[in-house]
Amino acid sequence: MKMRSLLAAVLFAALSLPAQAQDFVQLSRYGEANEALGPAARKDRRVVFIGDSITEGWGHKDRPEFFANGRYVERGISGEVSAQMLLRFRADVIGLNPRTVVINAGTNDIALNKGAYNEDYTLGNIVSMAELAKAHKIKVVLTSVLPSAAFPWRPEVKDAPAKIKALNARIKAYADQHHIPYVDYYSGMVAADGVSQKAELTHDGVHPNREGYLVMEALVEKVLR
Repeated sequence: MKMRSLLAAVLFAALSLPAQAQDFVQLSRYGEANEALGPAARKDRRVVFIGDSITEGWGHKDRPEFFANGRYVERGISGEVSAQMLLRFRADVIGLNPRTVVINAGTNDIALNKGAYNEDYTLGNIVSMAELAKAHKIKVVLTSVLPSAAFPWRPEVKDAPAKIKALNARIKAYADQHHIPYVDYYSGMVAADGVSQKAELTHDGVHPNREGYLVMEALVEKVLR
């Protein structure tokens, strides 16, 4: 009930905005690309990756070749929190009729990109995306938040590792309860200190570099194959 109330509140807030302000979820970011792609036939086995700058950097900067096969579609937007991803989920995922969606969210929520962090709300947004996908017969893959000791753009956040671990535990618990595949990027990328991202895998302690994305690809493709 709490998650349904949250979704209703988020949708009401978005619909109450002036038309010119509604693109705070950046629906236009992939509008033309989505129109060009159109909905896929299920036999095409299309996979949409939705997320924030970690997903966007994957497809637009460090490993665009991962998405060059035409089957994988990257729909990441830098800076976005889970509520924004939820609001564009219909346009950037459901409208493309993929066989599978890979959801990566939570980093920017914890980094306070759009206000105070509430773990229940973030988890609720992730769960709502999963429920929307399942309602449209789209297979769901949930993923962990990547390890980060701190956020360079938000130095006032002092407890990022604890919040990341707590959210990851709840995402995994939900995935296990509902028989949804869960990809543990965290364990594959965390440094020996148990909180930082391995230095050789990241640009800045938060965003993966090419080597980091190679690790992520190996982990997620075990599920997708």
